[in-house]
Amino acid sequence: MKLIEQWRSLAEGADTDSAVRAFWKEYFDKETEVYRTILSDTSVRHSGKAGELAKKFNMTEAVFGGFLDGINTSLKSELDIDAVEADTEIDLDIDFEKLYFNMHEAKADWLYGLKEWEGVLSEDKRREITKTWRASKQFVNTEAKVGPNDPCPCGSGKKFKKCCGRSAD
Repeated sequence: MKLIEQWRSLAEGADTDSAVRAFWKEYFDKETEVYRTILSDTSVRHSGKAGELAKKFNMTEAVFGGFLDGINTSLKSELDIDAVEADTEIDLDIDFEKLYFNMHEAKADWLYGLKEWEGVLSEDKRREITKTWRASKQFVNTEAKVGPNDPCPCGSGKKFKKCCGRSAD
């Protein structure tokens, strides 16, 4: 069975609010520990069979499938997440700047706030990425505004104030 299918089945298995909260708390705790491990020594290349990496990170294969789903867009070469099985060879070649940005996108402050980031990205770089992320969330109206003396956009040839911009009297 594909790891992502196992993960989805596991994630959807909680049937009460308290069970859902407990499930996600346990997952986020495990995820945090994995990121601490990865960020504490970025020279280590985490690659091998998915099932072996799950054991290395102290996760079940299903939970590791969820982790892979979360980190996938931060990899230099994304995985075909729907095809990953326990014996699939994978390489967690992480783009750390993209990972930091994506952690902001996921609103995962417990992850982008880890002290281990200090050894990976400079404070200035983290600030720059945060600023870029914030700017990506701002709406910018790119439509040019029509002034009262501009030609009317309806194509009449009249000034806007004498055509569509005229107030109803």
